[in-house]
This record gives sequence, C-alpha cells and structure tokens, in this order.
Amino acid sequence: MRKALLLILFVISTYFTNVTVVFAQTQVVSETRDPLLWPFSVNSIWNTPIGNNAKYVDAKLEKPVEGIITVDEDLIVMTPDAPLLEVYQNNAQWDRTKDRCTKTGKLIGKYPIPVTFVVSPKTWDGIVPNSGIAILMPDKKTIVQGQPYSYCPENGYATVLKMFKYENDIYGDGMYGAHGGSKLSAIGGTLRNHELTPTSGPIRHALKINICGAKNMYYDTETKGFRWPAISSDNYAGKKYGTLRKSPAAKECRMGALMAIPAKVKLNKMEFETVPGLILAQALQDFGAYVVDDTGWDVFAIETEWSPTGRFTEEFKKNWGFDFIVYKESTPWSRDIQKIYSALHIVDNNSADNVGGGGKRRAPLAPSFK
Repeated sequence: MRKALLLILFVISTYFTNVTVVFAQTQVVSETRDPLLWPFSVNSIWNTPIGNNAKYVDAKLEKPVEGIITVDEDLIVMTPDAPLLEVYQNNAQWDRTKDRCTKTGKLIGKYPIPVTFVVSPKTWDGIVPNSGIAILMPDKKTIVQGQPYSYCPENGYATVLKMFKYENDIYGDGMYGAHGGSKLSAIGGTLRNHELTPTSGPIRHALKINICGAKNMYYDTETKGFRWPAISSDNYAGKKYGTLRKSPAAKECRMGALMAIPAKVKLNKMEFETVPGLILAQALQDFGAYVVDDTGWDVFAIETEWSPTGRFTEEFKKNWGFDFIVYKESTPWSRDIQKIYSALHIVDNNSADNVGGGGKRRAPLAPSFK
C-alpha cells in the first residue's frame, strides 16, 4: 500500500514539475481568470512567482508544541449586489471577556454583505479570531477591509473595530489591508475555497502564514520587527518577539518575510504521505508565503477563506476526508505539514524592486482577466 502511494505521489510531483516547465515556455493565450476568484495585477506580490536569483536564509523556526497546523480565516465577501448591511464600531478587540457582537460606537458604514453570512461566537473558529474582512463594494472594483468583524443576526447589524484606510482596486496590486500585525491584505494570498482540491491543479499565487512571534520573530530598534512588504509589526513586538526561544532568532525572520521551500529541495525526496501536502509544498516552493500576523500561541497557521459561498476548512474535509486543522495527532497530513514547516527558509532578497528574488520565474505569470 505504501509503495503504491509513493508511486502516485511521484507521478503527481512529476506532473506539477512538467506543467510548470510547459507553461513557462509557452503561455496559453486563451487562459483567463475571474478577478473574484483570482484577484490583483500580474505584478502584484501575491501573483509573482519566486525567481531563480532568490537568496534563501534559514528561518530557524522552532517546532510548535501547542499545535501543528491551524487556520487564520479571512472573511472574503465578493457580493457587490447584496443589500447594504450597517456596520458599527465595537471595541472588544481580542479581549475574551468582552462581547464582539454589540455596538459600542458609531456607525462606520454600510456594506454589501449577505445577512446569511453569520460570523459570531457560534460559528467562528477559536475564541477571539482575527476575523479580517475584505468586501467588494457595489462599484465591483473597490475592496475595503476591516478587523475584527462580527455579525450576530439577533442584533440586525454587524460590528468591526476599524475599517483600514487601504482601499484596493481588485485589478491593482492589492498589497495592504486588514492583517493588523503587518497591515497586509485580507484577501491577497488567501487559500481560497476552490483551491487545494483533487481537481484544482497547482496553487498559482503566494500564500499567507502566521507564526508564533514569541518563538520565532526577531525584533531590534533598527528594524522594529518587520520588513518589506509589511509596514508594521505587532504593538507588543519589542516586548515579546523572540523571547521564548532556545536560541537567538534569525534576524531575517520578521513580520512580512517571504518564506519558501528552497529551489534546491527535491519535493519527491521529501516522501509526502498526502496529495494536498505535496500540492501545498509545490506552492511554497514556486510562490512562497508571506508572514502577515503572529499566531499569539505556539502553532503554525495558514490564511484560508471563509465567505458567503463556503468555508475552506469544510471544503478541504469534504475533498480529502480529514481535517485541515491538527493539534497533537500524528497523522499523514500532520507529518506532511511538519516536513513543510521544517523546510521553510526566507527569501532574503525579496524587495519592492526585486519581488521574489528576481530572475527567471519558477512558474507562469497570472493570465489576463476575463
């Protein structure tokens, strides 16, 4: 059985490698993309593959002990024709003793959000999730973002602490938004509901991840704990980043770091036990993932979609028959995640004028919009 599984994985690995080469040499002109499912410009950081000039530095990540893999759910609402819902200010923030559902301040605005999309303590994952929301406005072009969002239908209105000043054009670079630690986007880089399925093929954009700041992130008075494209770190960074480590944190490992599996690593030698593990590893080698937030506890997290059309974690279990989130159990999926996590390095020469390290791209560029 194991030999058969390894053979299947080798075939899939070869398939993905061949697809990358073919597309890199001959772009399929007829291919187009839906901006609601695959947004932002071809040169957006979210759509730029890593180049062969990338310089990798060991991230020196310490193994999580409280959990193996969890999610930070981005609320993605691409329903510009929905009736407008009133959204009021709520200052509960991440205080577990306070109610996020009840308004405590002024009306912030009205946004096209379906009232069937319930985001409340009864439906969200965790005790006080980040709940960053990205909303496509009625002009079908502008995306506004806020955090943390809640909608408890018994109140008849939604709440959010704040709406961020960064308005994105769905056809633009989509860089900034509602991830409070880094100020990076709550939609760009998110693992969407239609991705990482048995039929979806390779993931063709960068991802977003959270790591434990106290275990893995570096802070000093010069860098302030962040690097491009992040424009901030957590307000507690100076007191907490890197304080629970056994050895000094890597200076390159700061908020906004682009992490990836180095090009020299042969994925078919890593002996993945699951197909989604291999697909995820391929994406992290071709595009990488940006560190956008602190998990706040000792676990590794990936940003996934929760929207009026569905929830990534539920789709994943339907497709593969096991949970995406794993805390302590040793399973084929959790072992694959641990292999991926241990292999992550930082693309140290990633910058505004050298996205992904520059050079020949590992994967094809995003196609035109339809």
